[in-house]
Amino acid sequence: MFKKLASDALGLSDIGSVIKPQDYDKVESDDYVMHEEGEKIFFLIKSKTDEYCFTNKALIHVDGTSAMSKKRTLRRLDYFSYYIGDVALETAGTIDLDVEIKFTMGQHSYSIDVNKKHMEEIKDLYKALIRIGATQHENAKLLQYAQDSLKTAANTVNRSASSTTLEEQFKAVNQYAFAWLKQAHETYMLKDFGAVFEKFIKN
Repeated sequence: MFKKLASDALGLSDIGSVIKPQDYDKVESDDYVMHEEGEKIFFLIKSKTDEYCFTNKALIHVDGTSAMSKKRTLRRLDYFSYYIGDVALETAGTIDLDVEIKFTMGQHSYSIDVNKKHMEEIKDLYKALIRIGATQHENAKLLQYAQDSLKTAANTVNRSASSTTLEEQFKAVNQYAFAWLKQAHETYMLKDFGAVFEKFIKN
């Protein structure tokens, strides 16, 4: 019941507001954060129809059809699966009431209108999204380099003369490749960007 009144209590309109940490328990998306696995909300934008909840692990979007409808669509986009790109910030003009932050996550495009009184907070989010996106793309390149390197090494072993049988060579290479790739994925496919949010979210 309390969360149904959250929009009115937080003074929300169709233009989004940045929700303070002490009010995270008043929003619907908090129910879908995996607190049990160490997931934490770092930034949250809420309007009467939508919530954009940025955690250390994912964007949780609660999409409402209208302020009068109770119907909601929940979408979770984990950072390790959906890369952030095309981040842009449109500042307010003299008579504008809102600023706009835009970005993509995989095939999903977002354009979020936020009350211009939250400009400083949105600047922080802009920098965090820029850094997360850059890190994702840098790590994707490094992972590809690692995979290419492993293929080259495996091909070299296959062509080399050896006293071991082909079956033994295959087993040894396969075991090493699995362990090596597992380590590479753990290193270059980050699932937790809490450190980035802690660095940039100051307001």
